[in-house]
Amino acid sequence: MAKRLREASPWGESPGSPANSLDDGCLMHIFSFLSPIPDRYNTALVCHRWRYLACHPRLWLRVERPLRNVIEPGVYANLEAAVSAARPGDTILIAAGSTYLACNIQIKKPLCIIGGGELPDDTVLTCSCGSENALEFLSTCKIANLTIKAELGCCLLHRSGKLTIEECLLQCEENPLDYLSFPIISTAIEYNSLSPLKEQGHGLTVVRTRIEGGAKAIRTNGTLALQRVRAIYARSSVFFWFEVGEK
Repeated sequence: MAKRLREASPWGESPGSPANSLDDGCLMHIFSFLSPIPDRYNTALVCHRWRYLACHPRLWLRVERPLRNVIEPGVYANLEAAVSAARPGDTILIAAGSTYLACNIQIKKPLCIIGGGELPDDTVLTCSCGSENALEFLSTCKIANLTIKAELGCCLLHRSGKLTIEECLLQCEENPLDYLSFPIISTAIEYNSLSPLKEQGHGLTVVRTRIEGGAKAIRTNGTLALQRVRAIYARSSVFFWFEVGEK
């Protein structure tokens, strides 16, 4: 009897588990409520079936270097292609262990972009010297667990929407023109009082993020103002918490 049960479980999971009696659609719906990192990521380590469902393109898109000339659904070689293919509300997971080029990538839809490593240093986005920024946000988005480096210019340009930066490293590399570099620039302007979109608002939230180099951590060119700044000095780094919101 046990042998027949094992043979009836092609994914390799324990057939007696109550969760495994659910169909794929139901399990995937449950996984969609989990935070991408670490909860949904950890479900992919349980068994082959859960890995397949947890990494399904319906839940998130992946950016990683192809190991072979095989096209996998939901897997892209660069972040720009993943952003273009993503639907509003999608999560993009960038594989750890590589450095990816990110130059003037405009994000006009709500997305969550997450580094797949244990630390932000494991997943690096670099912006070349000729580019104004690595990522430009025109919608409500979240980025987490990433290192973003800019040679000259800014790492992140916030134009509109609500942007959350969580546990990242933003680094402006040393340059004689450091006074022109800013890890974050916000140009968001408060909505007109007659605008029907006023309830959405603009804002920027930074949580436990290291910020290195540049003239200062953030420059605000719009009508938003820096608020509630907190910094913790660790042995080799400074971690920042702050908000940028309407005055």
